[in-house]
Amino acid sequence: MKKFNLFKEIIIVKKSDFIQAINSLKVYGINIKGEIKYEPFDEKEILIYRGQHIKKPTNALTPTAAPKLSDVLGKNYQIVEDDDRVLVKAFSNWQELIAVNTPRASYDDTTGDGVDKFAFEYMEEIGWQATEFDITYRTLVELLEEECEGTLLCIEQESPYQFSGLGFLDDDEHACKVLFDFCQNNIKTQIKEYSDKDRELLSDDELEALEFFKCL
Repeated sequence: MKKFNLFKEIIIVKKSDFIQAINSLKVYGINIKGEIKYEPFDEKEILIYRGQHIKKPTNALTPTAAPKLSDVLGKNYQIVEDDDRVLVKAFSNWQELIAVNTPRASYDDTTGDGVDKFAFEYMEEIGWQATEFDITYRTLVELLEEECEGTLLCIEQESPYQFSGLGFLDDDEHACKVLFDFCQNNIKTQIKEYSDKDRELLSDDELEALEFFKCL
């Protein structure tokens, strides 16, 4: 997976598209490629902004001026207008972006407790069953980030070290196969060392996990 670190990234938006979205009065978003997208968003869309411009009531005496782009995005964004482009830095709005993007993320690694669930149902079943043999979600997440295609939307800085991220996998089915194969091989290696007594003491949940990973 590739990282999209909001501490470092500048998102470039076409100004005319941005203004068109504002004037549309629709709910729209800006994705990490700087593209304007409208609701409903694709299931894997990663947004650095989501909003809807509401025009204020006007009359002949108080015509409404076009809103400033900086006012539209709000104080948590840094922007530079450069001819037909708008350059945006979004890291200060990270807390709101967690809420905006979590519904479409494959997993949430934004809390101090780390990842404890996968959004894709079968992947979550793999993670849950694997814990019976001390394979942690952290181990599985590190495997996904090393072996699978996708994007890790994050804020990461070195000193003092800080990390918080949301993972978006491009191919859930492939990611599940990577996790399943890893867990199956790991568990088979573990149970090779078991004595007959160890096997007799396996719990119902452990036996269920062995069956799930085809290790019986």
